[in-house]
Amino acid sequence: MTTSISSPEKTEIIYPDSDGELMADNTKQFRWIVTIQGGIDALFKDNSEIFVAGDLLWYPVEGNNKIRQAPDIMVVFGRPKGDRGSYQQWKENNIVPQVVFEILSPGNRFPEMLKKFKFYETYGVGEYYIYDPDTGEFFGYIRSESELKQIEEITGFISPLLGIRFEIVDGELQIYRPDGEKFLKYVELEEKRQLAEAKAARLAEKLREMGVNPEEI
Repeated sequence: MTTSISSPEKTEIIYPDSDGELMADNTKQFRWIVTIQGGIDALFKDNSEIFVAGDLLWYPVEGNNKIRQAPDIMVVFGRPKGDRGSYQQWKENNIVPQVVFEILSPGNRFPEMLKKFKFYETYGVGEYYIYDPDTGEFFGYIRSESELKQIEEITGFISPLLGIRFEIVDGELQIYRPDGEKFLKYVELEEKRQLAEAKAARLAEKLREMGVNPEEI
């Protein structure tokens, strides 16, 4: 008589969408995360194959849900836009997030930041930027073979992948698009919109004074 031994069922591995950590420790950090993520997303709004995310868990290794990191901002070239609960790399044609930003808060400690650096270096990030909005310090690293090497002169540096330029003005980071337009915070964007509307209203009034209906132009 032959006795068959059934193999145990394979346990399904869950990849949580949250690590239980806050997205930001304070309003300043949150504002910078939103400004940079939104600015990059707007820059590539017409390219459906560039995915930009903020505070999204990235799992680089299938079968291991302990190896993970949630960059404040990450940019992935070659992956479609769209909502995700997490970035599971093996489901994304194994494409690594090529650009990562971290915005520091007073709660960040050196061991934590070193751990993040080694993670991004190990798993293939091409460009890594760290900004401390409290001190104005800004650092950048770019991949050279298997290592992330610090960019010696970050002021005026242009990201090879994003095409954006970094400047430090009066102790604060400023980021410029390839067309020269500056990344703006939400309040600045609203002020710009209101100025544009006021200008358009004045122009329309001038046209009416000249006997021209602006709505027919």
